[in-house]
Amino acid sequence: MRARKRRVSAASVVALVFVFGGLVVSPSAAVSEETNAPATADAPDTAAADAVPFSGNLELKSRLDATGKLTIAGERLHIWLLRRFYAAHGYQTVWDGHPAEASRLLQDAVLRAADHGLDPGLFHGTALAERGFTLSPVERDLLFSDAFLSYADALARGAMPIEERMDDEDLKPEPVDIVAVVDAAIAAPDPGQVIEALAPASNEYSAMRRAYAEYRATAAVAAQGSRNKNLRTAPERAAAVDRRVRQLVVNLERLRWLPRQMPRDRVVVNAAMARLQLFREDRPVFTARVVVGETDKQTPEFQSTINDVLLNPPWNIPRSIAQKEILPKLAADPGYLTSHHMRFRSNGGIQQEAGAFSALGRLKFEMDDRYDVYLHDTPTKSLFQSVARMMSHGCVRVENPRTLAVMLLGQPMEAIDKAIASGHTSRRALPVPMPIFIVYQTAYVESDGSVRFSGDPYERDAEIWRYLTRAQPLPVAQDSPAGQRKG
Repeated sequence: MRARKRRVSAASVVALVFVFGGLVVSPSAAVSEETNAPATADAPDTAAADAVPFSGNLELKSRLDATGKLTIAGERLHIWLLRRFYAAHGYQTVWDGHPAEASRLLQDAVLRAADHGLDPGLFHGTALAERGFTLSPVERDLLFSDAFLSYADALARGAMPIEERMDDEDLKPEPVDIVAVVDAAIAAPDPGQVIEALAPASNEYSAMRRAYAEYRATAAVAAQGSRNKNLRTAPERAAAVDRRVRQLVVNLERLRWLPRQMPRDRVVVNAAMARLQLFREDRPVFTARVVVGETDKQTPEFQSTINDVLLNPPWNIPRSIAQKEILPKLAADPGYLTSHHMRFRSNGGIQQEAGAFSALGRLKFEMDDRYDVYLHDTPTKSLFQSVARMMSHGCVRVENPRTLAVMLLGQPMEAIDKAIASGHTSRRALPVPMPIFIVYQTAYVESDGSVRFSGDPYERDAEIWRYLTRAQPLPVAQDSPAGQRKG
């Protein structure tokens, strides 16, 4: 497994047509699915461009064309979104012609961002409310546009976009043309509703929002009680509620990294809880304990598809494991490979033969991902009785893999057992490939709608919390310093 490292952004350019709630959003140019920035295109014909006189706002165009970061009223703006937005509007100011829509988007969307666990200050809510009408018309227009575009972007793919996360946090929803959505909001009877519709439509997101609202209200009462001697709220109680609020804020953000509507049939592995669930028709039909990566070999977050089940799999040992663990043992004990049913392969790698002694056990669930992570059996069944099950090199060991194989393959247990008993390595394709999501959620919604909390064994929550509160602390957390958890 790779160590955790900061992501290097790669512009993966796609053209998309997104249908959402009856609204067809179809961009006129290719858009990066990671940054919503326009794809690099061939340079336009200079002579043709010169033949058309510029009719836009020169001040606005010059602000957008300037090098470096664009800042207004001390607020940093998202230049890539603004350039696309104003190019679509002929580099003219927009909101002086739509004052009612601007007011409704500010009041009904941006200033209500806290309902999603987001700080309105991240989207210039405070700056617009306090200083919006003291700015020049161009600056005010730019700040309004950036507020609506960045808030829509945060709901559509998370306020902490993938290019800002660690390399092993690789979940992202389908891309959306944010500029087209904001344009649709301007023309809609309810502009705020168009933007709000970008948030995940899953039951999990709705349930977690409800839990967040409840804990947020409790936190406000606890904070008042800590200042009012007559109420006598215990500091421990207030701190505990505050921790839950933070967990819910962070995990609402993680849900925004997932598809807006999750596949009804899916496998979900929650590495924070070391648990696997198989969903059919959006209901869990199989739950199992799993073993996930150690804290220094963390299981990544990503989406893939299980295509095959390999019976009696040999283990092609990754070179990193061979170099760090196997070769030193071989140097100390020349018979180490033989005693552990291992051999050198023709390419210089090391393979452990299939069998009951194999580290992969009798079953391997294969899927494609750049981390080379998969689900598999294990001969060490006692590990599943441990409370803390962070013990692997990053792959996921499943407690009842034969039952999972039966449910994915649609074959009887007798057929699976017979194939395993033969001792031969064989591959069986799933009748329908199964989407799998490996997530890390320290607050998780159960099938009955209740919210369950877990620990943060990989200490990932603090980094997300700091990013989400970098503008200013959320109102519910002002009595506690941000980033209490080690990260």
